[in-house]
Amino acid sequence: MKLKITAIGNSSGVILPKDLLARLRLQKGDELYAVETPDGIKLTAYDPKLAAQMEVAEQIMREDRQVLHKLAQ
Repeated sequence: MKLKITAIGNSSGVILPKDLLARLRLQKGDELYAVETPDGIKLTAYDPKLAAQMEVAEQIMREDRQVLHKLAQ
């Protein structure tokens, strides 16, 4: 899909077509992440830093199931 850079005030931006927003499951106000890869820049609704943090949290919770109970008190 080809996107055109356009002027938005004193900045530049890209307008995302409705069908692309639907495929990304995004709507106005959501965040879009730009991730550098060996092949270029990847735009994604997926936050790799948050995913890594959640993976660590899930591992801790599996190892010590009482963590959630302690936090809830």
